Amino acid sequence: MEFFEKGKSIRLKSHLDKYLFAEDDGETVRQSRNFSSRKTRWTVEFVEGKNHLLRFKSSHGRYLTASDAPFLLGVAGKRVTQSLPSTKCEYSSVEWEPQRNGNQVKLRSSESTFLRANGGVPPWRSSITHDVLQFPAIQDWVSWYVQLVENAEGDDDDNESVADYQSQISTLSSVTDDLLLDSKPDSPLSTALSKAKKFSFS
Repeated sequence: MEFFEKGKSIRLKSHLDKYLFAEDDGETVRQSRNFSSRKTRWTVEFVEGKNHLLRFKSSHGRYLTASDAPFLLGVAGKRVTQSLPSTKCEYSSVEWEPQRNGNQVKLRSSESTFLRANGGVPPWRSSITHDVLQFPAIQDWVSWYVQLVENAEGDDDDNESVADYQSQISTLSSVTDDLLLDSKPDSPLSTALSKAKKFSFS
């Protein structure tokens, strides 16, 4: 708990050097490299009577939530969202138990799952889920750096669209590389993809 102070604004940074980000729709949570955005700010709240538990409120006034909805049907991992709880059951879904992991923390939900930062190809890229910690190899995926926001008023969203555009370009470039590797040399697909990649990313 030494990483957190009641009422303070923090940012949570993943192993991918991206920040936990609350979208304007008041529901979606993802990762973003735009650390200067107010949407990466989360206000710490202690749970009354449960000093080992925390809530994290987004800049939209909604709470980081371990939902029951699957991220993808038939795939392990559930969605993490923003919500405003209204029942006792719903309140438990916005309560997180921090567990120290060196100079990082893991955030454990009431379902004994952990807040997880995903990478890879879409739709996994930059997504946030909560999942059981089955393999030691994914310890980094559920470990977060906590950064105290000293001057929350100084945060700026002006560069947000630029940062998101760069992230989309990076994603598209990666997908194009994967398709090129899978296609035969000098095939029509390979030739077309090479031209598109040169035009878009050079």
